[in-house]
Amino acid sequence: MALCSKFLALFLIHTCLLLGLCSAADPFVSYDFEVSYITASPLGVPQQVIAINGKFPGPTINVTTNNNVAINVRNKLDDNLLIHWSGIQQRRSSWQDGLPGTNCPIPPKWNWTYQFQVKDQVGSFFYFPSLHMQRASGGFGSFIINNRAIIPIPFDTPHGDIVILIGDWYKRNHTALRKALDAGKDLGMPDGVLINGKGPYQYNATLVPDGIDYETIEVQPGKTYRIRVHNVGTSTSLNFRIQNHNLLLAESEGSYTVQQNYTSLDIHVGQSYSFLVTMDQNASTDYYIVASARFVNESQWKRVTGVGILHYTNSKGKAKGPLPDAPNDEFDKTFSMNQARSIRWNVSASGARPNPQGSFRYGSINVTDVYVLKNKPLVTINGKRRATLSGISFVNPATPIRLADQFKVKGVYKLDFPNKPLTGSSKMETSVINGTYRGFMEVILQNNDTKMQSYHLSGYAVFVVGMDYGEWTENSRGTYNKWDGIARSTVQVYPGAWTAILVSLDNVGVWNLRTENLDSWYLGQETYVRIVNPEETNKTELPIPDNALFCGALGKFQKPEDISFAVSITGNGSKLFFTLLMAVCALMSVFG
Repeated sequence: MALCSKFLALFLIHTCLLLGLCSAADPFVSYDFEVSYITASPLGVPQQVIAINGKFPGPTINVTTNNNVAINVRNKLDDNLLIHWSGIQQRRSSWQDGLPGTNCPIPPKWNWTYQFQVKDQVGSFFYFPSLHMQRASGGFGSFIINNRAIIPIPFDTPHGDIVILIGDWYKRNHTALRKALDAGKDLGMPDGVLINGKGPYQYNATLVPDGIDYETIEVQPGKTYRIRVHNVGTSTSLNFRIQNHNLLLAESEGSYTVQQNYTSLDIHVGQSYSFLVTMDQNASTDYYIVASARFVNESQWKRVTGVGILHYTNSKGKAKGPLPDAPNDEFDKTFSMNQARSIRWNVSASGARPNPQGSFRYGSINVTDVYVLKNKPLVTINGKRRATLSGISFVNPATPIRLADQFKVKGVYKLDFPNKPLTGSSKMETSVINGTYRGFMEVILQNNDTKMQSYHLSGYAVFVVGMDYGEWTENSRGTYNKWDGIARSTVQVYPGAWTAILVSLDNVGVWNLRTENLDSWYLGQETYVRIVNPEETNKTELPIPDNALFCGALGKFQKPEDISFAVSITGNGSKLFFTLLMAVCALMSVFG
C-alpha cells in the first residue's frame, strides 16, 4: 500500500510538473464550459444563440492575479470552435490564445482544456469564440482578474461588483451574416443592442414591442459599486450612460486610470472599462441604463438602443420618460476624441505588482521598429470583396503559424509584412510582422475608412500615446503623451484619423493584431506579430502543450486518443483532479 501511494504521488507530481501549473503561492482555478446552441428571443423573435453551460451570455470567470486557470471546453456546436481570452496576455504561452494563428480548432463533439496563468495582470476582460464570426451569436462572457490581497487597489473596496455586457445584435445568426459577407453584401444596420443578452426595456411603445425581457440590476441606496462594462458586439461603437448617475472611471483593460467623472462614455467594439458608481439618488423611480449607437444617423438608429433598469431596493416606481441624452455630435467627432484623450494612466497606483504602474517609463525607451498600418474601404481581390491592412488581406493558414514554427513546416506564411502600406494593388496573403524580441515597436493605425475601427493586439498591453484627425506624419510625434498614456489591449481609431501606440515586445510567441469589427476581421483585416527569442530557452516560452491539437499539414499527427487527457478531466472528475493537484503542490511546498 505504501509503495502504491508512493507511485500515485510520483504520478501526480509528474503530471503537475508537465502541466507547468504547480506553485504553492499560485492557486488553481478550474472551469468546465459546454458550448452549445440554444433558442433565445433577446429581441422578441426566437433565434439560435451560442450558450455556455446553457446560459447566454456565458458565466463570469473570476480569478486572482497569478492564478493557474484550467478551462475545459466541450464543443457541442456543429462547427469548429476556439475560445479567445481577450486581453489575457498569456505570458510565454501563445499556445493558449485561442486564435487560428496559434491553435488548431476544437472539432465538433470534442473537448479541449486551456491551461494558463494570469501572470502579473489585474482588471476587466472578456472571452469569446474567435472563429467564423461566432461572437455575433454569443458565446461571450466576462473575465475578471482581482488584485492579490497584499496589493492595495486605488479606491475603497466597493460594496459589489457588477458586470454589464453591451453589444449590437442581429436577428440573423453568425452563419447568415457570414453568407451575406461572402456574397459581397454589407451587414446593414443591427436589429438592436443587448445588455447582458437581453433586449430593451419598453421606454417607448412605438420603438420597443411588448414582451421583451430586459436586464434589471438591483442596488442598495448609498452604496458604491464597481461596474465593469464590455462592448462585445459586432461592429458598433456604443455610448454608455446611467440616468442621473456619474460614472467615475477607475480602470480599463488591466490599467488603473486617473479617476474622472463622466456622464457618459463611448465604448468601442472590444473595449472594457470599470466605473465606480455611487447610488446617491432619491429612488423616486428606477433609472435607465442605456447603450446607444454612436456616429450614425440617430433618427434612423433610434431602435438600435439597449435599455436596462437600475433598481434601488427602496425604489418608488418604474422608470419613465425619455432616455438620458447621448452626446449631440453626430457630425462632429471631436468631442469623442477629446474624451478618449482624457483617459490617463494612474502612474502612482500599483497594478498587479507592488511597484507603481508609472515605474515603467515607456516614454524614455528608444523605438526599434515602426509600422504604419492603414485600413481603407473594402476592395475587390480575385473577384472577392475583402478588407485590408496596409494593402494586404490576411488569409488564415490551414496550419497555425506557431505550430508550423514548432515543427519547421515551410511555406505556411511569409515573414514580410511591410512597415508602410503597399502602393500597388491589394493582395491576399498570409503575411506576418517580424517582431524583434525585446524591441520597442511604434505602430501607427491609420483609418482611411468612413467607419470607426478598434484594434486589438493579443499578448500585450499597448501604450496609447496619441490620436488625431488627418494623416499621420513624423511631425505627429510631437503631440505624443510620453508620460501617462493609458496601457490597454484594444484601441479605437476614428474615421479619417490615426492612433499611435507603443509596445514593448517582451512576450515570445505569435500574437494577433486585428480589427475588432467582426465583419472587417472576417474579411481579412488582421495580421500576426511573430516574436522569437534567438536563444530559444524555456524561460521565455513554455513548451508546446501535451494536449496540443494538430491540423493542416500536421493533421496526420492527430489521433482520437490525443484528447483522452481532456476527456478524462471533464465533469466532476476535473474538480477531483485539480483537488489532487493542489494537494500535491501543497506537499511539494512543505517538503521542498
